Amino acid sequence: MATLTSGRSIFQGLLILFVLWIPSNAYKHHYRPSDDVPSPTNTTQAMRDRYERWLTEHGRKYGDVNEWNHRFKIYQSNVDFIDNFNSQNNSFKLIDNQFADLTNEEFRVMYLGYKPSNATLNATRRFENISIKDMSDNVDWRDSGAVNDIKDQGKCGSCWAFSAVSAVEGITQIKTGKLISMSEQQLIDCDRGHENEGCNGGLMDGAFDFIIKNGGLTTEDNYPYTGKDDKCDKKKTTKKVATISGFVQVPENDEISLRVAASQQPVSTAIDATGSSFQFYSNGIFTGSCATNLNHGVTIVGYGGKDDKNYWIVRNSWGTKWGENGYVRMQRDISSPNGLCGIAMQPSYPLQDSQ
Repeated sequence: MATLTSGRSIFQGLLILFVLWIPSNAYKHHYRPSDDVPSPTNTTQAMRDRYERWLTEHGRKYGDVNEWNHRFKIYQSNVDFIDNFNSQNNSFKLIDNQFADLTNEEFRVMYLGYKPSNATLNATRRFENISIKDMSDNVDWRDSGAVNDIKDQGKCGSCWAFSAVSAVEGITQIKTGKLISMSEQQLIDCDRGHENEGCNGGLMDGAFDFIIKNGGLTTEDNYPYTGKDDKCDKKKTTKKVATISGFVQVPENDEISLRVAASQQPVSTAIDATGSSFQFYSNGIFTGSCATNLNHGVTIVGYGGKDDKNYWIVRNSWGTKWGENGYVRMQRDISSPNGLCGIAMQPSYPLQDSQ
């Protein structure tokens, strides 16, 4: 009996060990050692792999596992929005670009910097209209050599400076035949009037006024972009390469007048760029959705049409990985007089006497 009891005890002990062994080995079989950080729960491996490719493409690195997981959840939410949008029959597509690990709120704070002002500057010359019959159906100032390569403002709300400089570069090339890359940093550091506050935002008209009063701009090579506020380097600003003689405010809420202006030169304007569809824009004719709360400075460098949609060619300052190599085609001639995203509300352009 003792032997039987002893044998039974040994058998029960072995059985217990076997039961405990099963889940242990099952766990080891399915466990994938995290390369550096664990995959968040309730996510597919395909999404994780997509995110890892995105991190590599954009050179993104995070400080710790918690930040990785936090950004992954944001990325996944944005990708769900992007993929759902692209599954529909829209005139433009979205992509998980360099902003895909940011919430829309974070994106707005970091990359939008136009500051509408109640104290409007008076233009130095009145807008002169021309007949539509005298305008070309398609204009692209890039083809005329009046537009520099796309620049990147980085995490600085300096879109207003990039918009103004782009317009000045354009009119300078049209008047002189020389395309010169000029300094946005000079405006950021030195133009502190008319509510212009460097990386905290500003106005293109204020920038034009500053350029007139200070006798011009220097080159980007001489006063390079740093993407942060700094003290004005007055020594560098003495080496001016171009100036303007005035600026014109295009009649507001009038896309026909805006087309007249854009047929003659690149035009600075402001838009509402807060929408997620604008944040992740990839290609095609952008049709919204967006409001008219102006918060981002851009430059219109032409216009055209495709099928049944007319569009503006808009130069942005978020690098070449955004949009159509840094540009967006925005629908033109819509029913609202404000224009899409308010593009016709506050356009202006610089003037330059022949040099």
